[in-house]
Amino acid sequence: MASTLIEPLDLAPSLDDPAWAIIDCRFDLARPAWGASAYAAGHIPNAQYADLDGDLSGARGPRTGRHPLPEVRELAATFSRLGIDEHVQVIAYDQGGGTYAARLWWLLRWLGHRQVAVLNGGFAAWQRAGLPVSVRTVTRTARAFRPHPDERAWVTSAEVAALVSDGSLERGEQLLVDARAADRFAGENETLDPVAGHVPGARNHPFASNLSGEGRFLEARELQQRWQRTLAGQSATRAIAMCGSGVTACHNLLALEVAGLTGARLYAGSWSEWIRDPAHAVARGA
Repeated sequence: MASTLIEPLDLAPSLDDPAWAIIDCRFDLARPAWGASAYAAGHIPNAQYADLDGDLSGARGPRTGRHPLPEVRELAATFSRLGIDEHVQVIAYDQGGGTYAARLWWLLRWLGHRQVAVLNGGFAAWQRAGLPVSVRTVTRTARAFRPHPDERAWVTSAEVAALVSDGSLERGEQLLVDARAADRFAGENETLDPVAGHVPGARNHPFASNLSGEGRFLEARELQQRWQRTLAGQSATRAIAMCGSGVTACHNLLALEVAGLTGARLYAGSWSEWIRDPAHAVARGA
């Protein structure tokens, strides 16, 4: 069973195996239609496309962030349509570093499905390896996905607000780890959300620091060393991952899992939901 990462050459022999579901998660926040177009232009053979906005996020509302969690029943229906049940090994990939594939990885694990891994290096690594590409659209036979959601796997804005209020974050008793780039975290270069800055008491661990220059995850030992500096002696079970909208935070959760540091949770609404409430404090600077 592959449950964190898989290499292109290890995936290649299973392309035609009906017990393996390959999901193309390519996406671009600035060009939401790009991912589907890229899939149509060429994808891993027998892969299906899952759209971040349409398939891997719920409906936006006046109090939600940009990519709210889907309702459990709705997400289970999506997985059923993609031909996933408890017997299926799922492989998710995106254009390179796993930013969007990690979202699918976390969603499946949230609903109790552990047989899911991210293609290390994504479609770019697949192409560098000289492996086949197809333009044929594939539809797998639907299966009955039975969700077993773990509601302890994520936290709400109200729970984060309580940690800010009682000083748990400032004292380092609980760790809120923001995956955005350092300049966005500091409030110096906000390009996506109407308010710049970060949650008071949060610390920064940009998701890009999990990757090599080729968009591959660093080795487990290196990830462990980097994350132990961020955790500052605390267990990963005290960590809550966040980002702009709950997507790249999943990349940090995957990196922690690769590093053998398990038990961190997701702040699903993240920054774009936090700022919906004008009563929530905002911090700026490093």
